[in-house]
Amino acid sequence: MFEGVEALVSEHAELEQRLADPSVHSDPALAKRLNRRYAELSAIVEAYAGWRQAGDDRAAALELAADDSAFAAEAAELATRQDGLAERLRMLLLPRDPNDDRDAIMEIKAGEGGAESALFAGDLLRMYLRFAERAGWSTQVLDAEESDLGGYKDVSVAVKARGSAEPGTAPFARLKYEGGVHRVQRVPVTESQGRIHTSAAGVLVLPEAIEDDAEGVIDPNDLRIDVFRSSGPGGQSVNTTDSAVRITHLPTGIVVSCQNEKSQLQNKEQAMRILRARLLAAAQEEAEREASDARRSQVRTVDRSERVRTYNYPENRISDHRTGYKAYNLDAVLDGDLGPVVQSLVDADAEAALAATAEGGDGA
Repeated sequence: MFEGVEALVSEHAELEQRLADPSVHSDPALAKRLNRRYAELSAIVEAYAGWRQAGDDRAAALELAADDSAFAAEAAELATRQDGLAERLRMLLLPRDPNDDRDAIMEIKAGEGGAESALFAGDLLRMYLRFAERAGWSTQVLDAEESDLGGYKDVSVAVKARGSAEPGTAPFARLKYEGGVHRVQRVPVTESQGRIHTSAAGVLVLPEAIEDDAEGVIDPNDLRIDVFRSSGPGGQSVNTTDSAVRITHLPTGIVVSCQNEKSQLQNKEQAMRILRARLLAAAQEEAEREASDARRSQVRTVDRSERVRTYNYPENRISDHRTGYKAYNLDAVLDGDLGPVVQSLVDADAEAALAATAEGGDGA
């Protein structure tokens, strides 16, 4: 039923032996890569062992039921348990996004709506920070351009898991569905007549590049680094030194700037983190374009320019336009209770993957 799982079980055992070797941990990048793969396989091995054990116990219960009918009920319970484990194992064996075990960098940009859009971008940032806190992740604002009336014209934040995350629970695996245009409907603070306005903010979610990524190694000769004086809302000087940094990656034309820190060195480090993430995403998008036969889920291929979600304040309603999810607890969602919304997207992605797998099996 689960062809190829035994090979994964053997790989898991080999990884366990390698990770027990102290010499492996002298190379942090290698140890981290092996630990990620071990964590991924551990969930599969556990589900597979449980499925097999439930099957063996059910067979024994059915054999005993021939002499004692009381065992028939136990056999039925074990069949239900085995079916549940089989479903979990099928989900774990689905083709995975290779970035799902990564941390994430989120960029939130004000869009249509001027000052109201910037305020909404600030609301989105707060929502994601609260959601990350509930998930046990750490966050760090890498760069922020504040608006005159509050909120943000542009803000970048890194979201990092503490320790090794279980498969499907790392920051990028959960936050990648947030990419797109988010629309808000409410009465702006600047509206004197109480009319409802619609504005929008854009969200971009990038997998953070790690040490063993080829894209994580950047040739210094490919960079142009400019420094300038940081400035805040209204043009007021944040400090009197040229601490802000703008980095241009010459081969791709990607430009990243950071002015959040008072130190030029810190701003450069933050800008390089964002640049690595953008280069990684660009390289992977190019690979996906070239591999036209690669599986693409219904959720994940939604163009980032499309509207993905609406936040309606008068009705306290949140609506996701990709899955049809709708709830009337907008206040709770904005306070970080984003889990059910994200789960609806995870489930839709899994269903699409199962359907694609089934079609592939039928066509074999």
